[in-house]
Amino acid sequence: MEIDALCLAGSPRLAGERKEHIEILAAAPDALPPIIVHRPTMRVIDGFHRLRAARLRGDTTIAARFFDGDESAAFVLAVQLNVTHGLPLALADRQRAAERIIVSHPHWSDRRVATVTGIAPGTVGEIRRRLGPGATAPDERRLGQDGRMRPLDGAAGRIRAGELLSENPELSLRQVARAAGISPETARDVRNRLRNGEDPLPPSRRRDREAEPVHDITTEAGAGSDAAEGAGSGPVPVPPGEPTALRLARPATRTRVDVRPDRVVLVKRLTADPALRFSETGRSLLRLLAIHAVREEEWDAIIGNVPPHCSGIVADLAVQLADMWADFATRVRRDVTASVG
Repeated sequence: MEIDALCLAGSPRLAGERKEHIEILAAAPDALPPIIVHRPTMRVIDGFHRLRAARLRGDTTIAARFFDGDESAAFVLAVQLNVTHGLPLALADRQRAAERIIVSHPHWSDRRVATVTGIAPGTVGEIRRRLGPGATAPDERRLGQDGRMRPLDGAAGRIRAGELLSENPELSLRQVARAAGISPETARDVRNRLRNGEDPLPPSRRRDREAEPVHDITTEAGAGSDAAEGAGSGPVPVPPGEPTALRLARPATRTRVDVRPDRVVLVKRLTADPALRFSETGRSLLRLLAIHAVREEEWDAIIGNVPPHCSGIVADLAVQLADMWADFATRVRRDVTASVG
């Protein structure tokens, strides 16, 4: 398309283009990759250096591709492309871009903004706090990288997850997360807290809820061991000292959540099984299981060090692998049931 028809404005680079980079591109013998143009405004989204290099070479036309979204989406694309390829944006450029994206997309989560801008989620959170109320969506919900809206205060979701896990410990983390409106990692944390006899809510979120009244949280004492211990036939009140969130998550039968052995211990136990150790497929299975047999704190460390620009791909791969393992579990259980039957 004609170079003179294009608009060079709105670049995410605060200091403008670099002359030396333009000269390098202009001297390249090969054709330059197509630039990206916002069709409604004819503004260049990605390819400022390439366009100036084409002008320096005396070209009157340049290869281009069009983007038809709105201007805020065009800016997000410009930042994302300049973070992941070409001449990377400077840190100041990325932080300024994060400010603009937070204002135009206040419902986006900090991690989603961080993925686009290539800065840490914590830095995005600091920028959001500095910008004030206008940087937060009015409904106090955020859109995550998985495309799902979640409330800023996940206390209700954690409580719901605690109820679901207490009623049915066999539910997968993805099932619990979907039903409670929380992330699978939050569901994992709730499950671990329940297994340790703790409240589903961390202490920081628990304080405001411990003062709330508990409504009709009672259980029926039946015959058997409860009767032998002196329990009456009427309702047994929940102990008053127990945190509210845990009382809400406690199952009606008052039985403790099934506590399974640590997966590291289970993998070590399987490693000692001759049926697995002395077959090629068995050893392959043990290697796969050993990869995942890491402690929760190790997972936390890994999650905390995933580069923001890779997090989307990593999350997608993790979901795919989780689906494969879920299918594997279903098929193994089905085969065992069939052989027993």
